[in-house]
Amino acid sequence: MSFIHSSAEVSDAADIARSAYVWHIAQVREGARLGENVVVGRGAYIGSGVSVGDNSKIQNYALIYEPAVLEHGVFIGPAVVLTNDQYPRACNPDGSLKSASDWEAVGVTIKHGASIGARAVCVAPVTIGEWASIAAGAVVTRNVQPHALVAGAPARRIGWVGKSGVPLEADDDMNLRDPVTGDIYAATGEELALIEENID
Repeated sequence: MSFIHSSAEVSDAADIARSAYVWHIAQVREGARLGENVVVGRGAYIGSGVSVGDNSKIQNYALIYEPAVLEHGVFIGPAVVLTNDQYPRACNPDGSLKSASDWEAVGVTIKHGASIGARAVCVAPVTIGEWASIAAGAVVTRNVQPHALVAGAPARRIGWVGKSGVPLEADDDMNLRDPVTGDIYAATGEELALIEENID
């Protein structure tokens, strides 16, 4: 049975896995899906139809607006925002208040194993590649390559990370090595390729 704190607001129309946790004053809207072992922290917001894959963590006060898709093993830091309005306005050109039918929601897609640091903002529509790391406070306005480490506003790649999340280090053969897993990668321009996986 999933754990849902008594102060959380979880729609009966949400799909919550039995091993998921939803903590204090979090809100999970209708049609949202939380996979196995997902943890939703205090005060977080999960929008209508958002999909969160297994073993993902959404930290306190993060705002995940629909139609975001988070694959398995995604980390969302405290107060992260995934936007969904590419051209935000409160009013239409004629001065009338915008309604849901006056704009089209666009989403952020976060691929397997990627991490978004505290207070980062991902401006939809963008895709964050597998195992990428977004530094705290970054503003992501364009797609991020797999394994890229990006920082700044707007975010730019400043290095590469392995599956451990630790920055890759150059080895004697001019390749890049994950100091935790021992995996070896080769970087060519703006792409990284795994050339040797350390399997113990």
